Amino acid sequence: MIALTSLLDTKSSARVSELTEHLEIKFGLQGVKITPYPHITLMTAEIPDTEELKQYLEQTCMGLHNLTVRTTGIGIFPGENPVVYIPVLRTQELNQFHFRLHRDVAEMSSEMGVFYNPKLWLPHISLALGDTTPEILGPVLSFLCNYNFNWEITLDNLTLLQKCGDYYLKDEEFRFGSRALIF
Repeated sequence: MIALTSLLDTKSSARVSELTEHLEIKFGLQGVKITPYPHITLMTAEIPDTEELKQYLEQTCMGLHNLTVRTTGIGIFPGENPVVYIPVLRTQELNQFHFRLHRDVAEMSSEMGVFYNPKLWLPHISLALGDTTPEILGPVLSFLCNYNFNWEITLDNLTLLQKCGDYYLKDEEFRFGSRALIF
């Protein structure tokens, strides 16, 4: 299973990293580090031929321009191990971008992550996941209420992450408007 993501710009990445460090120090939460790069996940998929996907991503990114997104507030995906996240507001431009990627990647995929279907997708930036409990949510949310989450973020890449052991690590990064690959 791969994850197709967009890594955050330098300023936003630093903000998220600072918050996750505080959550680790204050509450012992480090599960979010399963993916060591602050990002927005666009989809997950099972791709039999990753070379075909990489060619598609390179071609697609050449024709793309930077995309500005906005965040606001804090969200929770409930459950035994709730996920605490920063919601990314959906816009027409973001929806069209995601729809096109999802449609095209689905053609190459043997399985697509259900929560990334364009009708269900809730773009977000994870702050805590995997090692949270319902009991710790109150203190974590009280702590996070001290921060402003009305951010503007520039997306300028599509980054392919592969599961490597317990982590999702960067396979390749494709910059918008460029042929250059970053490893």
